[in-house]
Amino acid sequence: MLDTYSHPIMNRWPAQFPDRIQLYSFPTPNGVKASIMLEETGLPYEAHKVSLSDTDVKSAEFLSLNPNNKIPAIIDPNGPDGEPIGLFESGAILLYLAEKTGKFIGQTKADKHRITQWLMFQMGGIGPMFGQLGYFHKFAGSEIEDPRPRERYVTEAKRLLNVLNQQLEGQHWIAGDYSIADMAIAPWLRGLGFYEAKELVGWEDHANVVAYLDRFLERPAVQKGLVTPARD
Repeated sequence: MLDTYSHPIMNRWPAQFPDRIQLYSFPTPNGVKASIMLEETGLPYEAHKVSLSDTDVKSAEFLSLNPNNKIPAIIDPNGPDGEPIGLFESGAILLYLAEKTGKFIGQTKADKHRITQWLMFQMGGIGPMFGQLGYFHKFAGSEIEDPRPRERYVTEAKRLLNVLNQQLEGQHWIAGDYSIADMAIAPWLRGLGFYEAKELVGWEDHANVVAYLDRFLERPAVQKGLVTPARD
């Protein structure tokens, strides 16, 4: 059984409050999903900065919780049936915290499935495609002379933005009420600014998406979650 007091990750990131949810993360679009959800629910938690360097994410201590060496990950000392549980993958964490609290997952089973489909839309579409766009536009991939990879991800990013823009017509949030789907999608939209790709994908042509991100960023829990854990 997982023991929050003696788990190997505690050797590198000791818990000051081991009776609280332990968050291991960094403020990237994926990382802030978990911190925003924790802020929105009001669950007691303790945040630990796990940088993206190999010395952190590929350390034996972090791999003992997440063998896939990606942030975020959590340990909940009060998991299902009162037993501790460790989880990785941002979408799985959002679903877990939503089910734990009964918040941001809709009022009915049908609501839950509609929200989950948009969560999967982010996990399988927006995240991977926007991430590759960033790589080929801003980072090392920008040095590749062949224009086809960059063009592929620009085209796909535009398509995904159009899907969102249509879905948001006449409504404030992606699946009706504010939900974990929004906490998954909106940070990646914000990431287009970090990638310096807004003009490239025609950001201003998607008025519903622009207003949607503005609404999201106005939420106090979002503002706190976006800087948790602190980079410095």
